[in-house]
Amino acid sequence: MSDQLVQYSVSRGIARIALDSPRNRNALSAALVGQLTDALAGAAADGTVRAVELTHTGGTFCAGADLSEASQGGMRDGAAGVLALLRQIVALPKPVVGSIDGHVRAGGLGIVGACDIVLAGPKSTFAFSEVRLGLAPAMISLTTLPRLDSRAASRYYLTGETFDAAAAARIGLITEAVTDIDAGTLAVLDLLRACSPQGLRETKPLLTSGMLDGFEARAEALADLSARLFGSQEAAEGMAAFLEKRKPSWAAAD
Repeated sequence: MSDQLVQYSVSRGIARIALDSPRNRNALSAALVGQLTDALAGAAADGTVRAVELTHTGGTFCAGADLSEASQGGMRDGAAGVLALLRQIVALPKPVVGSIDGHVRAGGLGIVGACDIVLAGPKSTFAFSEVRLGLAPAMISLTTLPRLDSRAASRYYLTGETFDAAAAARIGLITEAVTDIDAGTLAVLDLLRACSPQGLRETKPLLTSGMLDGFEARAEALADLSARLFGSQEAAEGMAAFLEKRKPSWAAAD
């Protein structure tokens, strides 16, 4: 099994970063988070890079936390790593374009919210699935609540239901639902290639300052909440039920 979980390449001023761990649906394992963090840092430091395309291999963009790791306990370090990753994307001094044509769940939606521009193809589905596992979308609220219509946030946070790319665009989670993800992504990247590096660098903070203020004010408390919930008995049952493909004991009967 390859230890490389993230692909990285640069072409015509765009750093392409692809999550490449389809065996676990690109879940946010400690290894994947570490490699993604390094790839983003490399793109930030590369003077030839104008913008970043963040995409995926396989049918899932990101399934959220790696539940096989989470079920073993000790999630405080994992929570801190994901939190730092989300802030890194928001604060990156170059635009980050999410290019998605697959499923996105839980913590994966935090990455979507952190991106500056997000396109999603027809195979995309989304769900804030935390409530169905005995958890809460705590840390990812920092990057998703500023994007979402407040009524939509209440609905999708509290029900954990699945919705498609058209709904994601309508409520503000993504920029646009497209029929051809490759053509749509190329069109946006070409627009960014035409922009001044200085212009992009100085414009992005105008858009992200409020979100970064939220990190400063609430990140530590939300990381603590996330770690506490992952360590709870209810979440242990929820994660076990998910891995065993059964209903958790606390789910209401049909």
